[in-house]
Amino acid sequence: MSVALQIPLLDLKAQYASIRDEIKAALDRVVESQRFILGPEVEALEREVAEYSQCRFGIGVSSGTDALLVSLMAIGLKPGDEVITTPYTFFATAGAVARLGGIPIFVDIEPRTFNIDPNQIESKISPRTRAVIPVHLFGQMADMDPIMDIAKRRGLTVIEDAAQAIGAEHKGRRAGSIGHLGCFSFFPSKNLGGFGDGGMVTANEPALAERVKMLRTHGYSSKYHNEVVGGNFRLDAIQAAVLRVKLKYLDRWREGRRRNAALYRELLPTGVLLPVESGNRRHIYNQFVIRHKKRDELMSHLKDKGVGCEVYYPVPLHLQECFKALGGKPGDFPHSEMAAMETLALPVYPELTEDMLSYVAATVKQF
Repeated sequence: MSVALQIPLLDLKAQYASIRDEIKAALDRVVESQRFILGPEVEALEREVAEYSQCRFGIGVSSGTDALLVSLMAIGLKPGDEVITTPYTFFATAGAVARLGGIPIFVDIEPRTFNIDPNQIESKISPRTRAVIPVHLFGQMADMDPIMDIAKRRGLTVIEDAAQAIGAEHKGRRAGSIGHLGCFSFFPSKNLGGFGDGGMVTANEPALAERVKMLRTHGYSSKYHNEVVGGNFRLDAIQAAVLRVKLKYLDRWREGRRRNAALYRELLPTGVLLPVESGNRRHIYNQFVIRHKKRDELMSHLKDKGVGCEVYYPVPLHLQECFKALGGKPGDFPHSEMAAMETLALPVYPELTEDMLSYVAATVKQF
């Protein structure tokens, strides 16, 4: 097969071309206002994302990482406190815990959904456990019912890492609306991505939302009167304006991704393990992740043929050098370790044509 197409893993230029005029008008609006930090654009985005996510409150922050960090600060995480999460996720999930002196306690994933296995959580709870962070990985929500049941019985806070899952659903409830706090990322590659870093915390409890809001601006509710030590976690108005334009198209783009995922299921050959969409959940396909025993060879083949692809994530967190002191070793979390060796993300963005999807599938089949 000769190289007929060059297909990137994600093509943001194609998305931008479809909304260029609206984006430019939004940017002009911010520039003319000269309100660049927080302000009406951010407040409007907060309301719109909260409503979209079926939450009472949204608090715009500087990144998805800072959403996690300020959420942990809001619940009063102290050095030595433990937070249960998964080792198969982006570094920020556990990194935010460690930055506050907390201890990430890892639980293995379900091998087909890549999300935390709720059946393993309770055995990891100790007197020092403060919270659970389920990660809605690749755009599919974790099984939240048993997680919330455990948290209620054991007095734990649940912080949803929904960085990749805006609009995903579990039994009709959206990501970020079930736990005590939800954390979103607006990194450019996300389904709802800005023109730089940005994030959002969602909440339904007024006191918790107010504490997050205070902590994002150095810990004051009245300027220059600091009640607690917070940080500078504010969202820029330019990012908010861009995101408000894109939010209007998010459902259309999501359905494009779901359509492409469905077509992949028809076209991709046997021998490739496809992502599973669990019952009562709506997957938004931030990534379309397959599995193959010879992943690295398949990845090289695809790239040689012009198909963009990426490994999420090649090293599970319990084996990362920076967490060496936690004592993790190979074999501790076999499903996470196997996923790290076998998974590969294929292009799934909504602007892909049927010919492009067919080319990707044919290239996989050739391998």
